[in-house]
Amino acid sequence: MAGTGASPLKRAEQFIWLTARVLEQRRFAHHFLGGSADSVETALAAYLNEDGGYGHALEPDLRGPVSQPLHTAHALSVLDSIGRCSGLRVERICRFLTDVSAKEGALPALLPSQRGYPAAPFIPIVDDPAAQLLATGPVVGLLHRNAVWHAWLFRATDFCWAAVDALEKSHPYEIEAAVAFLDGAPDRARAEAAADRLGRLVREQRLAVLDPERRAEYPVAAGYAPGEQHFPYDYARTPESLARSWFTDEELERSLDHLAAEQQADGGWPVNWRQWAPGTALEGRPLVTLKALLTLRAHGRSVG
Repeated sequence: MAGTGASPLKRAEQFIWLTARVLEQRRFAHHFLGGSADSVETALAAYLNEDGGYGHALEPDLRGPVSQPLHTAHALSVLDSIGRCSGLRVERICRFLTDVSAKEGALPALLPSQRGYPAAPFIPIVDDPAAQLLATGPVVGLLHRNAVWHAWLFRATDFCWAAVDALEKSHPYEIEAAVAFLDGAPDRARAEAAADRLGRLVREQRLAVLDPERRAEYPVAAGYAPGEQHFPYDYARTPESLARSWFTDEELERSLDHLAAEQQADGGWPVNWRQWAPGTALEGRPLVTLKALLTLRAHGRSVG
């Protein structure tokens, strides 16, 4: 076992082997131990359904076997992270996205097929869900960034532009989704202009904790859990993100210091969203741990 003097990476490794699902173990091994992308893709395939979507609690806050847009977005992010976001696998996913899109041509967060299976109480199940930037933005941005072209993308892209342009009063997760879209949008000049406006909105509405030592002075968004705040690194996961320009070097470095310090005694990072079932917290922490390590490394921080 890794001792208290071990590197952050070694401590996180022990946490991953102790608590994580096979998929997160394979992802950790791929990103930090030289493991193969094939192993990650094999583990991810366990969550794939015959309709081309993903289910089976891939996104831990949605339980049960049925395919959902949030599960499928999660799967796409995994494929993207291992360089496998192309070919027939993505063609099949795009067919699923087409089939489940709302009348706006974009994705709802949750389909009514979730009814009857456990789900987080903060994700409402409705009979005729509307499309949301929260669900659609990350998917569209990722597909564009990987030069995927599919008929579904045309209306979905238009929806995202309209949703981003309409943002006035927002909350952190919606801003994250907007950034994910803008970071991949093909019209770079328009994306940069939109990102500049959103950056001003984030600062005006205090949606990012710019000084962790004064965290209590920053508001928590309505409906979020106590302490469920966002920091500069939540928006700018890499230095290449358009959101990087929203923050000074000092603000970003302070936030990265805070992120590094959040590693717990067991080697994992904590979840800060609302907990509603024991299993979701257990499965969520390895996901948060992977994200923390990848974010720190992307910004040039040594993790060991």
